[in-house]
This record gives sequence, structure tokens and C-alpha cells, in this order.
Amino acid sequence: MTATTDGGGPTAAASDSAIREGATQEGTPPGPLRDAHEATARAVRNLLDRQDEAGWWKGDLETNVTMDAEDLLLRQFLGIRDEATTHAAGLFIRGEQQSDGTWATFHGGPPDLSATIEAYVALRLAGDDPGAPHMARASAWIRAHGGIAGARVFTRIWLALFGWWNWDHLPELPPELVFLPPWVPLNIYDFGCWARQTIVPLTVVSALRPVRPAPFALDELHTDARNPNPVKRLSPLASWGGAFQRMDKALHVYRRFAPRRLRKAAMASAGRWIVERQENDGCWGGIQPPAVYSVIALHLLGYDLHHPVMRAGLESLDRFAVWRADGARMIEACQSPVWDTCLAAIALADAGLSPDHPALVKAADWMLGEEIVRSGDWAVRRPQLAPGGWAFEFHNDNYPDIDDTAEVVLALRRVKHPDPARLEAAIARGVSWNLGMQSKNGAWGAFDADNTSPLPNKLPFCDFGEVIDPPSADVTAHVVEMLAVEGKAGDARTRRGIAWLLAEQEQEGGWFGRWGTNYVYGTGSVVPALTAAGFAPSHPAIRRAVGWLESVQNEDGGWGEDQRSYKDPSWAGKGPSTASQTAWALMALLSAGEREGDAVRRGIAYLVGTQRADGTWDEPYFTGTGFPWDFSINYHLYRQVFPLTALGRYLYGEPFGPDGRYADPGVFPAVPVSPAAHPAEAPDAHPAASPAGEGA
Repeated sequence: MTATTDGGGPTAAASDSAIREGATQEGTPPGPLRDAHEATARAVRNLLDRQDEAGWWKGDLETNVTMDAEDLLLRQFLGIRDEATTHAAGLFIRGEQQSDGTWATFHGGPPDLSATIEAYVALRLAGDDPGAPHMARASAWIRAHGGIAGARVFTRIWLALFGWWNWDHLPELPPELVFLPPWVPLNIYDFGCWARQTIVPLTVVSALRPVRPAPFALDELHTDARNPNPVKRLSPLASWGGAFQRMDKALHVYRRFAPRRLRKAAMASAGRWIVERQENDGCWGGIQPPAVYSVIALHLLGYDLHHPVMRAGLESLDRFAVWRADGARMIEACQSPVWDTCLAAIALADAGLSPDHPALVKAADWMLGEEIVRSGDWAVRRPQLAPGGWAFEFHNDNYPDIDDTAEVVLALRRVKHPDPARLEAAIARGVSWNLGMQSKNGAWGAFDADNTSPLPNKLPFCDFGEVIDPPSADVTAHVVEMLAVEGKAGDARTRRGIAWLLAEQEQEGGWFGRWGTNYVYGTGSVVPALTAAGFAPSHPAIRRAVGWLESVQNEDGGWGEDQRSYKDPSWAGKGPSTASQTAWALMALLSAGEREGDAVRRGIAYLVGTQRADGTWDEPYFTGTGFPWDFSINYHLYRQVFPLTALGRYLYGEPFGPDGRYADPGVFPAVPVSPAAHPAEAPDAHPAASPAGEGA
């Protein structure tokens, strides 16, 4: 069974009559406007064809070959690796290798040492000869760039499982960590939910230090096989790095003297924690890495592979596999049906589909059925808050997220549902839950409130990716936009979010994008939120944003931004044009009143000119973000939903704007807010937080 829906599926909604009367604009004279109408109609038809019969959409979620390599290593560790799976994984991994023998973590990116090591080992498992030219190029590059000793901790953990690396040369991760109460620094709830779900099982693995017989040696991946881990000088004691390095040395000593009863109790507690968080589909957190480590940890704790928990876990991992036409097998790190569905519904509604169209009603039905009405780990910091959010995945009840909840509410608000009371109740719960998840600084993170401790990122163990979940401009903007649409633009909590956004604007005029690449995504999220909250297009913050977007528009009329902007701000807004990033820029410019401007005209022309005959766009570049720089994502549906949204707003205006199709105050509350509204309720507000124009 394939996890992909990129190829589309049959739906009764795919006829030309599905598009709102006038969408093809037969009476419009030939020219740019007619071209935009026709491109919109093609994109609508294509997106409708992709809807699942159950009502959802899901595009492939492409990351990098470490997912595929670690899947093979897991199967090798458990003794369940089979020839067919190995062959298919090898096909995919080989196909991603670059000409210099290396692997990158995003399309067109620089070589990555850890990814190259893991891919190389996986191909050894697949039977590739280390002397073959493609393997020799890879091993030579690995040696020249530090060998296994230079790889990230996670890579070396995988190698330690087979004796290719010494456990003594890895940071210690004691299972007693699970006993720390939430108010103690470095307790498990100081970590972002994705890191928390990975670290808890790894405490078990770290404590037990298993080694399975290695099927071959890896001496060719060391700079010096006789001394694979040269001694490194410790950082100064006065630095965070130095302090934590010495703490790690102390933990290695503690390991030898840890009370056996305490350690046994800690591992048992970690095991219970893992089992309690297994989802109905057998996965953990809806993401592949925690599922992999949870399966290993539980197996080490004595769970047989035929145990229902283990069977369900392994079956869930199979559902992350996307089988391609050439026989290759790609592993998704995650699946995004809720996110894709709410974005698709927004795109179709904004592109002219009637609010009571069967496709939108079916999507709303499915989203309503995905609402999470039980508590999760987020309640550790918000114990009194009633549930009512949405997750990203098919099954992830422990971890609904704030971003999905905001966008689902915005999608549901566009649908005329046959059971309006049910829809309104779900929206009310979602709004209430999002408001309750606001952090102390007035902004919103993705999964938790106030997950901002600086300490987890300092641990020697945490050398890969973001391990905390601080507020971000893109999530905060989506919440602010949703609150404004719900008539809460003047609410003190909304105004605090707006003040935070204004304070976070970059000097050049853009905003940092945490979950999309990068400043184009952040800016494309914030500007529509500010205008929805009543900011005039003439407001200085909006004018600076417009100016920045215009300054980074490419010669071909599109916008693009490379993942390198996360490491080097000089890359901000720079990169080959993509359909999704062009759409984000257009969404910002259109909301800022620039519909008749040259930048919008050229951007729309880029989307029209690069659309394929079937209504799709090609986009090999990674425009999504898991961890800034460290883990990049190519959401295959981004290239469809965002261009359609931009085209629709170009043709029909802002959906909740003064003249928008959802602007009826009898149904949708008006969003502009007086500059003087509730001034005493936001004493920490930024001076520019007034939604009025210049001089406010």
C-alpha cells in the first residue's frame, strides 16, 4: 500500500461545473486577467481530483535519506530486514546521491556528513560493494570531512547499536530524567514535543547500550581506524558548552554507580510513558523518528515483536513508505493530512468554489471528525485549559498543534455546513484552546506554551536540530489572523500577539519563518494577519514588508529562498523561484493593497507561465522546515494549494476583507479595530501596535 496521494484519486467533484460560475470568465478579453482565470480553473480541477473519498488531501512529505537509512538499520537491528524492502530503499538512496558521492538534506543543498554516512551504511546493507565508484567517492569524502567522529550524535547512536561506534564515546542520557518534575530545569517537558518523544525512549537505549553483531566493518569511514575518536579539548568551564561537557563526564561516572533499583524503576517508568503515548494507529506523535526509537526501547525492555504494541508500531512505520513507479521506496518523516486538507479547503474557497460545494462540505466533515477533545502533554503547562485543537497528522491526539488549529478554523469558517451548530461549537473550542496556549510574551509556539528554556539546546546530546518550541512569527501570525476573522482583533490577547509581531520585524522589512522557508514565508504569514486585524496598507510595518518583498523579487517575476538563509541571513529572499514561495509573497502583497502593482502583475504572470497543462506546478526545491537548516521538507502539495490561494485572492479579493465574499457582518464579524480599543489591556504593547496607518 502506498502512502502517497500525489497522483490524485477519483472524485465526483472534478467536473467543470464544480468551479463557481464565472471562474473561467469566458467573457473576459484575452490578456493577463483571462490567463489568471484559466490557470485558476485548471488548478481547481486538479486539486479536486486529488481529494480522497473520505474528504482529506495529503501530498507526499519528502525529507532526506536519513529516514530511509534508519528504517533499514531498524529492520537490521530487529532482525526483520527483507530483500524486497532493502532493494527498494537502495534504489531510492542511490537515486539521491550527488555527483561528488555525497548526500544533501535538501534539493541543491551542500553535502551533509551525517546524511552521507547513514546513506553509505544503508547501501552497504543493500549489498553495494565499498569498492564501487559511487561508494568509494562517498567514503573518501566522509574521511576528508572528519569521518564518523565528526557525525552528529544520532548517527553515532545508530552505529553504536552494531558496534561500529563505542557507547562510551556518546553523551550519557540517564533514564532518571523521567523522574524530574516539570519545575526542575531539563525535565522532559522543557523539550519540544518532538524531542521529548525521542529522548524518553533513547534514555532506555542509552542505559542498556545494546550491540547487535555488525554485518561488516566500517573502517573505511574513519580518518584513522586505529584511533577512530581522537580526544577533543573541552570548552572553557565558564561557557555553557564547557559546563555541560563536564556534567556529561559526571553522568558517565554516575552510570557506574547508579542505584540499580532506581535505574530499573526509571526504565520501567520510561516504558510506561512510551506505551501511554502510542496513538491508535500504532505510531508515536505521528512522526517517524520517535516511533523508531520507541520500538527499539520497548523491544529492549522485553516486548516481543508479536506483542500488540510492537505489532502496531511496526505496522505504523510501514505506512510511512511511499512506493514510487520505478520500484523505489521513500520514507516520509511524517504525514500531513490535516494541514494539507485545511490549506486545500482554503485554496478552493478563495478560488471561487461555492461555500456549500460538496468537496468543501466533505472536507469540513472530515476535519470536524479529526478534532481532538482529550487532554495531552500540552496540559502539563496548561492544566486548566479545555481541549479543542487539531493535530497535523491522521493520528496524534497527544500533540495537537496551534498552527493547524488556527488554519482549520480559518478553513471551516469558509464552509457553509449543513450542521452549523456542530461547526460553530468546534470553532469555538479551537479558538478557546488557541487563546489558552498563548505564551507569556504574547506570542504562540507550535505545540506548547512557554517552551523556551535555553538549557536543552546546550546539552552535548542535542547537536542536531531544534529541541525547544519557542513562539514564532508564522504561527503567531496565523493565530492572529484567525482571531481577527473571529471578531477578536480588539481582544487584549490578540493585541499582545500583534505587538510581539511588530517587535519581531527584521530591519529590512521581513519576518523570520520558523516552519517555512524562510523570510518569504514569515512575511507572507504576518502581513495578511496584520491587515486582517485592521492595519491599513499605509502602516509603516506593512510598507517596509512590501518594500522588502519587491526588492527580492526575481527577474522571472517569481520569488524563492534557499534553506541557506537559516545559516546566513544574506540569503534572505534569495533562491530560484518556486510556485509556493511566489504565492506567499503574492498573498502578502495582495493583502497590502498592491493588486495593481507591478510586483503582483509579474508574480501572477510567473504562476500562470510556469503552470503545467494539467493544472500543477513543478517544485523540486524544499520550501518547508522541520528544524531550521537541519531538517528541511518538500511538501508536495504546497506547490498546488498556495499558488491557487494567491490566484484566487488576485481574482476575487481578500476573502474576509471589506468587499470579500465572507465579509457579511451578519455571519462573519467585522475585523477592523479602533486604534483606541482596549488601550489599558495591553500595557506592554509595542507603540506601533495600533492598526491605523502612519502617525497612529
